[in-house]
Amino acid sequence: MISLILASQSASRRAMLAAAGVPFVAQAAGVDETAVKASLADLAPRDLADALAELKALKVSACAPAALVLGSDSIVALADGSLLDKPESREEAAAHLARMSGGVHALWSAVVVAEGGRAVWRQVDRATLHVRTLSYSFIERYLDAEWPAVGGCVGVFRIEGIGVQLFDRIEGSHFTVLGLPLLPVLGYLRTRGLLDA
Repeated sequence: MISLILASQSASRRAMLAAAGVPFVAQAAGVDETAVKASLADLAPRDLADALAELKALKVSACAPAALVLGSDSIVALADGSLLDKPESREEAAAHLARMSGGVHALWSAVVVAEGGRAVWRQVDRATLHVRTLSYSFIERYLDAEWPAVGGCVGVFRIEGIGVQLFDRIEGSHFTVLGLPLLPVLGYLRTRGLLDA
């Protein structure tokens, strides 16, 4: 039987697959995302998320050619067109939240499945994030509760926790916001026989 490897150590992606009853093992891809983003800076946010997901899947697939390898990545594009990276400090996290405050931003989540060292399937989904106006005191209280856990999150939030308080409205799949277009992934895994049809 074909095995599935998640090319990520993301807690939310692991939790989604586990909750959906998907058998998998997780293995970090070891990709220098900062360097890759710098080299692909001319790509649109959607295409950048797709390229990063593919790179992760291919890197792990090279070492496990008999497995299906699922790579995924998310990009937050602010209303002004700039991209958010994972904050490196609490101060940077506060600055990100201040930039997001009161705006409508795009979150792109991409997934690529590789097999035998080549990409065999992909999906990119978009969610639209309507961030409410955030006061300085709210940002500070929020980071008191959530930092450093949200340091590994693009957009500085975990929608499954109090990060939901950042938003007036979200358009798009809840799973996409969590970082993985889960329903299309499950459909693909059924076609490959990893899940019952």
